[in-house]
Amino acid sequence: MSHGHAGLGESTPGSVFYEQGRFGRLFPTLPPFAADTKLIRDALVELGAPKGPMDARDKLADPIALITQAALSVDNPDNPTLTAGFTFLGQFLDHDMTFDPTSSLARQQDPESIRNFRIPALDLDSVYGGGPGASPHLYDATVDGGRTTLLTERIPGSATVSVDNKARFDLPRNSQKTALVGDPRNDENLIVSQFHLAWLRFHNVVVSDVKAELGAGHTPGEVFAEAQRVVRWHYQWLIVHEFLPKTVGQATVDDILAHGRKHYTWRNEPYIPVEFSVAAYRFGHSQVRPSYRANFGTSATDTAKQFFALIFDAQAADADDPPDMRGGKRAARRFIDWQTFFDFGDGRKRQNKKIDTKLSSVLFSLMGQPEGEPTSLATRNLLRSLTMKVPSGQRVAKAMQLAPLAAADLDDLKDLHLEKRTPLWFYVLREADVMANGEHLGPVGGRIVAEVIIGLIDGDVQSYIRQDPDWEPTYGHNGSFTAVDLLKAANVVATLP
Repeated sequence: MSHGHAGLGESTPGSVFYEQGRFGRLFPTLPPFAADTKLIRDALVELGAPKGPMDARDKLADPIALITQAALSVDNPDNPTLTAGFTFLGQFLDHDMTFDPTSSLARQQDPESIRNFRIPALDLDSVYGGGPGASPHLYDATVDGGRTTLLTERIPGSATVSVDNKARFDLPRNSQKTALVGDPRNDENLIVSQFHLAWLRFHNVVVSDVKAELGAGHTPGEVFAEAQRVVRWHYQWLIVHEFLPKTVGQATVDDILAHGRKHYTWRNEPYIPVEFSVAAYRFGHSQVRPSYRANFGTSATDTAKQFFALIFDAQAADADDPPDMRGGKRAARRFIDWQTFFDFGDGRKRQNKKIDTKLSSVLFSLMGQPEGEPTSLATRNLLRSLTMKVPSGQRVAKAMQLAPLAAADLDDLKDLHLEKRTPLWFYVLREADVMANGEHLGPVGGRIVAEVIIGLIDGDVQSYIRQDPDWEPTYGHNGSFTAVDLLKAANVVATLP
């Protein structure tokens, strides 16, 4: 899973530059939830259509009201246990595990024949690429000859629009504003791009600390390898001890860590199951808020001076500084003040949405989709379950020896004839709503997500679980490391009154 650069003595994670993985199935003997017929496709399109059963029908006119007035979100309630940032932490993890640029919504496909253009490991190859030797464009050539430090760039004018007069940073970009990152999807929106930036800056902090600790006489390759190990282990620890407990429930995580995985196994090396990538792990789409407060602008109290915006606005013209949070842009106000997204104990956090079968209306009008394909994210997910021949939620529950949802829990699908053989993605969302009040995943979805993610870390011979399972983080507090600790260590948190 790891590859070194002999000339530099580097230890870099596996990446797209070296090898690629495949997709596969947790339950290869289970049939697809339905035959790929026009009748079924029409039913899925209807289920996922704008203003259809899965559309929360948020009132989209006022982004500030959408985040400050709960009454506008009656059909898309907030999750009291998860703050808004966990949606984008989950997106970042997804991009570190899987990348499939070739699959089509129009034809059935065998997942084992599809390349995963991302190594199936939680090793931050989306950040490090192939390391300084193979991905020099990601590294700062002015420091140690480009062998230790990741490249970041200041946002011109950001200090004059920030409440604390502090310059903000962005991903490095070329002359056409294309982000220089190991995975272009981490520039899909402003929030995930700034989260990627936090990992770049955290790595650079660790590099400085490693240099001080090791002292003179160590090569840049040795400094980089040790800093990378420290960063990766903190990342994996955060996943196991914060992200997963909040996403699937602490009891599920504890059971897997104590008694092992029941369903996710492999013969030679880890892979990504379609039950995970096409269904269960897409739970995060239901967590997305229609709008967010990106930052506090020049006032921590006056909303008129803060940057509120829809996550995407298909009606907004493309511009250098559009009124939404699309990625691929740089402007003075396009940075994140993280107090909105994670709990810093100051009362400024906002919650994400519950895990249920309602998606924010902005996600039914995606930008940049191929001509002729649906722009509804719900429709795209449902059709992908069909083309990838994913089994029904009921059959997966039975294979996992778990009680399926009661028939009454899926009555609203009767007219579409999907109540008995329900697409796994929809089933996982409904299960979370019914069995966990939408606060975390239910038994089927939670077990799939936790087993795969823990299994990927188990399968990485360089992970902290394999190398030193008793290891504890050093950049958090009391042997812990959270997303808040990451952002503080990376020095990307606004100083607010």
